[in-house]
Amino acid sequence: MDAMSLSPRLALVASFVPAQARLADIGSDHAYLPAHLLLTGKISFAVAGEVAAGPLENVQHEIERTHLSETLIGRLGDGFAAIEPADKIDTVTIAGMGGRLIADILTAGHTAGQQYQRLILQPNIDVDVVRTWLQDNGYALIDETMVFDDNHYYEVLVAEPGVTEFTAQQLKFGPYNLARRPEVWQARWQQEADRIHTIMTKLAAAEKTVTPAYHAYQAARDHILEVLA
Repeated sequence: MDAMSLSPRLALVASFVPAQARLADIGSDHAYLPAHLLLTGKISFAVAGEVAAGPLENVQHEIERTHLSETLIGRLGDGFAAIEPADKIDTVTIAGMGGRLIADILTAGHTAGQQYQRLILQPNIDVDVVRTWLQDNGYALIDETMVFDDNHYYEVLVAEPGVTEFTAQQLKFGPYNLARRPEVWQARWQQEADRIHTIMTKLAAAEKTVTPAYHAYQAARDHILEVLA
C-alpha cells in the first residue's frame, strides 16, 4: 500500500471525504490517506497528526516523497492537539483504532464545544461506543458501511453536526446496516454468531449450560440470529 494505492479499508474512508475539504487525519500512519486525497485533487489541504516522533518521521518521509510540503503538514500532537486554528479544518478522519480510544480522542478534542463539518471514523472494535459518543455529543450519523480487508471486517461511520437517537439494536448493529443489510455486514455478524456457538458448544461439553455465562452467550447469539433472519 502507498499513497496512490490505498487498501480497501482506507479507500472506503477516503470515499466519504468531501471535495475540497480541509482535512485532519488523526493517527495518520505514513499519511497515505491525506497524501492520496491531495494527489488525486480531491482535497485542498491536510494535517497528518501523530502522537509519537517515530510515526511522525514516516509522515514526513511520505510528504517529501510525494512533494506535498505546501499542502500537507505533519504535526506532532495528541489527537486533536495536532490541529491549529489557522488550519481551518472542516473534516476529521480517525481510522484504525479501537472504538474506546476514538471516543476518548473525540472527547478530548471537543472540550470547548468545537464541531467539525464531518467526522469519518473507522473503529476496529467497539463500534457501538463510537455511535454512543456521536449520539451524546451533537453529531448525527449520516452514513455507515463495512468492508472486508485482509481477513478483517472494518466499519466506517460518517457523522455531521445534528441529532441522533439510537435504539439499543441500532447502537450495536447500525441503523443504516439494519436498513440496507449488505452482504458483508451479514457475513460479519454470522461469523460472530458462529464464534459464540463454538464457545457454547465447549461450555456444554464441560456441562456448564446452567451458568450465567452460558445464558449470556445464548442471548447474544439469539439476538444476532434474530437480526439476520
